[in-house]
Amino acid sequence: MTMDDLHDRGRANFAGLVEDGTKRLDALFATVPALGELAVGTVYGHLHERPALDSRTREAATLAAIVAAGMVGPPLSVHLRTGLASGLSPAEVCEVVVQTAAFAGFPRAVSAADQLNRLFEGHGLPIPPPPAPREVVLAYLAEPAADVAEVLAEFPRTEVQATGPDRVLVSCFGDDPVPGAVLHCAVTGGEVTSVTVFRPR
Repeated sequence: MTMDDLHDRGRANFAGLVEDGTKRLDALFATVPALGELAVGTVYGHLHERPALDSRTREAATLAAIVAAGMVGPPLSVHLRTGLASGLSPAEVCEVVVQTAAFAGFPRAVSAADQLNRLFEGHGLPIPPPPAPREVVLAYLAEPAADVAEVLAEFPRTEVQATGPDRVLVSCFGDDPVPGAVLHCAVTGGEVTSVTVFRPR
C-alpha cells in the first residue's frame, strides 16, 4: 500500500470519527500539507487499523502518550474527539490523565487537566464527568439486585470490562475457567439502567 493510499484511508477513518473531519484536517495542515499526509496516513491509515488493540485501548494509550509528552494543543483536542468517538467515556479520559501523572509527572498532567476543562466545556460535557461505566458497575455489584445476586452467588469470581461509554460486560466464573454467566450492563447518567444475563452453557 502506498503512502497516498494510507493517507486516503486515514482521512476516511478520521472523517468517520470526527464531525467535519476532512475540513478539520485541511485546516490543521493547511500550511504544511505534506506533514498532514504523513501524520494522517500513519496514525489513522496504518496504526488505527492494526488489529492487536481495539480502538478504545488505542486511543487511551494515545492520550496517555500525549499527556506524557506535554502536548496540550491540537493533539489533545483531536484525540479527545477521537477517543470519545472510539468509545471512551469522559471519565475514562480523565482517569488516563490521573494514571499518566504517576509516570510522566504532575506538571504535565495538570496542564492537560487545565486544557480538558476548556475542551469539555467546548463540547458541552459535564464538569466533572459522571463516574466511568466500569466504576458504576463495580459499585452496583457490591449491592446487586436480587436476580444478579443469585448469579454472583453461583459464580462469585468476576472480571469487569467496559466495552463502550455506556456498556460494561461482567464475566462470572465458578471453578471452571469458562464463564458460567455474562452480565451485559447498560449505564446511563452514572447508574446501571439495565442488566441482561447470558448463560453461555
